[in-house]
Amino acid sequence: MEPGSGPSPRRRRADAIHNTQAILDAASAVLAERPEAGLAVIAETAGISRKTLYAHFASRDILINALIERASARVVAAIDAADLDIGPADAALVRLLEAGWSSLDADPFLLHLATPPVSPDQDRDRHAPILERLRSVVERGRRAGDIAADLSTDWILAAVLALGHAAGEEVRAGRMTSGEAVETLRVSIPRLVRPARSTRAARPAG
Repeated sequence: MEPGSGPSPRRRRADAIHNTQAILDAASAVLAERPEAGLAVIAETAGISRKTLYAHFASRDILINALIERASARVVAAIDAADLDIGPADAALVRLLEAGWSSLDADPFLLHLATPPVSPDQDRDRHAPILERLRSVVERGRRAGDIAADLSTDWILAAVLALGHAAGEEVRAGRMTSGEAVETLRVSIPRLVRPARSTRAARPAG
């Protein structure tokens, strides 16, 4: 091949990005319907060869990790767009959870992954940006009196996340739709985190 007769570096990069997105989109769709599907099925759905897929993702676990990373980035972007610094903190918590659930519309495969193929430390690091935002809302609410100050921040974080996971299990088991889960969280979270009425009534005006 004569010099300069092949695709330009810019074209090769564009093709690589296109193939990567096609693979991730295909994997998200396939795994939502067939959680145990292999790379051959995903390559066929993406319209590429298995050789091309393996050039981007050497194993199924690497591909799933890339899917989860993309989904996590989408969740963080949705949370940052939810104006968590505005209004009562208990309502902001609901918006935060709603933003997280919105990712299921784009990445429904998340409901069907039994265990992410990463270590507990890696999983914790992956969720760190979301937990930081959740902690910030809880601490703001405790200072303002919107969230019970007699409960520790760590306990509230654990309880709110447990509610979110419980909702996910109900949807996964078919006992709830995604919309019903969001509505249930919308009602349950404020009841969980708000201070007792006597405590709220005792707050000084202003």
